[in-house]
Amino acid sequence: MTNHFVDPITMQHSLFAELSRMFGSEVPLYDKSLEVNHRCNRFLIEFLAAGFEGFSVSDEQLRATSRERHGAIRIGREDEFRWITRYFACFGMEPHNFYDMTSIGAKSQPVIATAFRSAVDPENRVFSSLLRTDYFDDETARRVEGLLATRNVFSERARTLVERCEAQGGLDEADARALVEEGTERIFKWTGEARDRALYDDLCGAGFKIAADIACFSSHHLNHLTPNTLCIDLYSDAMKWRLGLLDRGEFVDRADRTLAFLDGMVDADWLLLHFRHLGHDEVDAYVRRPVSDHRRAELVSQLADALDIPELDLAALPHNGYKDKTEGPDPGVQILLRQDAYRALTEPIRFVDEDPPFDTAHTARFGEIEQRFYATTPAGRTLYDECLADQTASPETPDPFASFPATLPELLERGLVYATYEPTAEACSGNAGVESTDVMQLMRDGVLRRRGLRYEDFLPFSAAGIFASNLDQYGTESTAQERPTYTREQMEAVIGRPIIDTDQAYRAMQDASLVSAFRSLGAEHLLDTDGNG
Repeated sequence: MTNHFVDPITMQHSLFAELSRMFGSEVPLYDKSLEVNHRCNRFLIEFLAAGFEGFSVSDEQLRATSRERHGAIRIGREDEFRWITRYFACFGMEPHNFYDMTSIGAKSQPVIATAFRSAVDPENRVFSSLLRTDYFDDETARRVEGLLATRNVFSERARTLVERCEAQGGLDEADARALVEEGTERIFKWTGEARDRALYDDLCGAGFKIAADIACFSSHHLNHLTPNTLCIDLYSDAMKWRLGLLDRGEFVDRADRTLAFLDGMVDADWLLLHFRHLGHDEVDAYVRRPVSDHRRAELVSQLADALDIPELDLAALPHNGYKDKTEGPDPGVQILLRQDAYRALTEPIRFVDEDPPFDTAHTARFGEIEQRFYATTPAGRTLYDECLADQTASPETPDPFASFPATLPELLERGLVYATYEPTAEACSGNAGVESTDVMQLMRDGVLRRRGLRYEDFLPFSAAGIFASNLDQYGTESTAQERPTYTREQMEAVIGRPIIDTDQAYRAMQDASLVSAFRSLGAEHLLDTDGNG
């Protein structure tokens, strides 16, 4: 009998579309920020079209690019985390990487984490943190665990649907819809209902606001849902202007400088990275031409007009400003990712376990934005960490990431990032006579062409910086008598399945592309000769 199961990726698209709708209804500033991002992305496409004759992106393609989301949730109990793991598996999302947020120096927090996403071409991801109660002194741990033990985030229906998906290998349309609904109506929904005000106050007073946000509420509510942007500096300045933190003239000046910088940086590799639907032949056909100062000024003025409308008067909405510093590498350093955010909103909450209920306010949910670049090799990540350490030690350093070259070929030459490779049409149609596995030389000779692999994961230090900015608390220290340590193996034991090592995954994709390319060139034997493949 033929089954009629919904494809897990289709389910995933539905889940994140509904989560976006849910979050927009809960946080009006989020919906407005999506519109700012859409207008900035559409404008940037017009700017790129001015610099690359033949380049265009349809509204449908832009919607697909803008559909991507990265969310974050915080979880209190190990059994809850196991259910979350099984829930996301129904949507084709697997755990990637282990993040120990308790050991990142001044920005440490009492959580460990992994990220759930698809293994190939992920469009959505959820950074999922697990509270570690043994990070606290015995009395605090007892109080937190006691409160967490009384809640039930997953309903019986949700558990039944997850178990049915596992047993059958999928869900039909009605069950898939119901499982999405469980996420938006219960698991990830913000209720504003809190419990145990004494514990909440004690945790916040001791600097453990994240623990209070986890333990004292009844769901794994989304802390943010991040859209994908094509230019984080342009978006952030647009948000600052519409939030009332810049005036129009300041925004126009900043936008003009950003675009002048971008005009000197964008190349075919940048286009292939940011627009996954584009192919090499299409990009190679574009005619590059510098954008004149006059044309750039015209475009910036048009963007300012598009943003300067009453519907985007974000200053009229409740807000707490914008983050003071973009996390990640400096502009022009095309590795990993850069992140920024409007700061966590002050929202009403009610302690429902009191009679009468006690009304107060809570800050936790914020508006992150991100722009993703190339995935680094271990050598690239080591260099990034060294640059970051230098920047932290000497904040006045003018160019802390100067060790990184600016272009993809240079990054590849130094073994700092990953890419996939394919033979050129010319090499396949003729007799390329490949006699070497020197990938860089083969690219220079026109035999191979590359596509940089996009970084699909997270940066613990950057994530902690976002946490800290939104909590007004820059890190915590364990209050346990003996500071605990946490490992990947411990997290795998919690979730009951292996965590994917993304460095190995990126390397496997690169290696597989080379094997395929050399096979197409009739030179696969060279990989074995050189000990590759």
